[in-house]
Amino acid sequence: MTASVYGHTFARWRAACGGAWQDYTHHAFVEGLRDGSLPRASFLHYLVQDYVFLVHFARAWSLAVVKADTLDEMKVCAGTVDALVNHEMALHVQTCAAAGIDEATLFAATEAFENIAYTRYVMDAGLHGDFLDLMAALAPCCFGYGEIGTRLAATAAPDTPYRDWINTYCDDGYQGAMVTVGQMLDRAVTHRLGDAPTTSARWPRLQARFDMATRLEVAFWEMGLRGA
Repeated sequence: MTASVYGHTFARWRAACGGAWQDYTHHAFVEGLRDGSLPRASFLHYLVQDYVFLVHFARAWSLAVVKADTLDEMKVCAGTVDALVNHEMALHVQTCAAAGIDEATLFAATEAFENIAYTRYVMDAGLHGDFLDLMAALAPCCFGYGEIGTRLAATAAPDTPYRDWINTYCDDGYQGAMVTVGQMLDRAVTHRLGDAPTTSARWPRLQARFDMATRLEVAFWEMGLRGA
C-alpha cells in the first residue's frame, strides 16, 4: 500500500472503497466542471446546497474538537473549522452573489434530501461514535475534493467557467490543510489502534463509515446535476 499525499489511513480507506471512489471523484458533475459543460443552473443549485452542507460540516468538525484526545487533534480540527467558515464558504458567497443570491438566502435555503442524509450521517457518526468514527465519515469530502482539485487543475479545459472552483481546491492553502489533516489522522489512528490498525476489530466499522460517506458524496453530485 502506497501512502497518499494525505497519509496512510486515507490511502487504506480509499483503496478498500473500490469503485465507489471512482464514481465519486470522476462523476459526470466533476467532469462537467473540468470541461465546462456543466449547466450553470446545476452549478448554482449545487453551490447553494453545498453552502448549507458546509454549515453542518463545520459543526461536525467542531464536534471533533470535543471528541479529540490530544491538543494536536484539537488544534487541527479547530483550524479546519476556521478554514471552512472563513475561507471555503467565501467562494460560495461570492459566486452566488454574482448571480443575485445573497448570503442570507444561502443560509436559509431548504436542504435537499441528499444533503440531509449526508450531513446527518456525519453528525450521527460523531455523536454515537468516537473521534475515529467521525474522521472516517468526514474524510471522503476533505480528501476527495483535494484529489479532484489537483486532477482538474492539471486537466481542465482552458476556457472552463469553473476555474475559480477548481482553484479553491487545488491551491496551496487547501492542499496544505488536507496534508495536515491526513497527518493528524494517521497519528490519531496509531494513538487509538496501534501500529497495525487494520488488524483491529474496529477497522471494518471505520471502513464502512468511509464507504457510506463516499456513496453519499456520489448522491450529492447527482443532486447537483438535477439542478434547481
